[in-house]
Amino acid sequence: MAQVDVYLVRAFSVAGQGGNLAGVVLHTDRLSDTQKQSIAKQVGVSETAFVSQSNKADFQVSFFTPTVEVDFCGHATLSAFWLLRHLQHISAGSYQQETKAGILAVEVALNGDVLMSQNLPIWSAEFSAEEVAPMLGVQAQLISQSGLPIQAVSTGLVDVLIPVPYGVLDSLEADGSAITRFCQQHQCVGFHVFELNPTEESYTASCRNFAPAVGIPEESATGSSSGALACYLNRYLGYQQAVFEQGRAMKMASRLVTQLTIADEELTQVQVGGEGAFEKVLSINL
Repeated sequence: MAQVDVYLVRAFSVAGQGGNLAGVVLHTDRLSDTQKQSIAKQVGVSETAFVSQSNKADFQVSFFTPTVEVDFCGHATLSAFWLLRHLQHISAGSYQQETKAGILAVEVALNGDVLMSQNLPIWSAEFSAEEVAPMLGVQAQLISQSGLPIQAVSTGLVDVLIPVPYGVLDSLEADGSAITRFCQQHQCVGFHVFELNPTEESYTASCRNFAPAVGIPEESATGSSSGALACYLNRYLGYQQAVFEQGRAMKMASRLVTQLTIADEELTQVQVGGEGAFEKVLSINL
């Protein structure tokens, strides 16, 4: 029986701790989608990235949750390029990855930190606090008092961005079944809930991400959602840079840095980045 090595990397870790585990499999040109899905299910982390050759970019990368393939995954992208640098397959510099969300740029710093470009935001439906609040176990008025919209936004995957007041985030009780039904009905991946922090804190906002519809009850760092949230905070509050904390409630605190490029009052680039840390290697049977 053939075996495949899967590297586990903590993406968006803080000094080597916390972060979000992603699987990375290199040299996957001969693996079928069925095999990739089987590997991702056996690995059991929220996403596994499969790196292969591309005739359109430096690498082709596909992303599988334990239950389904997704078009893009931020933390698995960071893990993949951090690992390629860690294993000295690439040097620091600028690269392009071919994904189902398009060809996206990735920058690898000398210290191994990764800054990845995402798609420019696509703004979708807005929802009412009354629709969303029961699925998070909070009162609708707590969500609506921020004055910010509940909105579906995509910089690669469609997430519903939901504001809650400072101090409420850790007490949320997500109804996974209800969120799954809602996301399937509205063609979105998950709920990205955030609370803005006081200006003196090091993090712009703290976040939680619930994506049970794609097999992720809660995730400790979500790169794609962070890009969408950065664009949202720019549009409604004028932020151009933001640093997010995620995973605190899971005891897996993560740090996600975002940077927007604006030229002639137009948003031209969305980037999300952070550090990685090696966890271990798993051998998976095909």
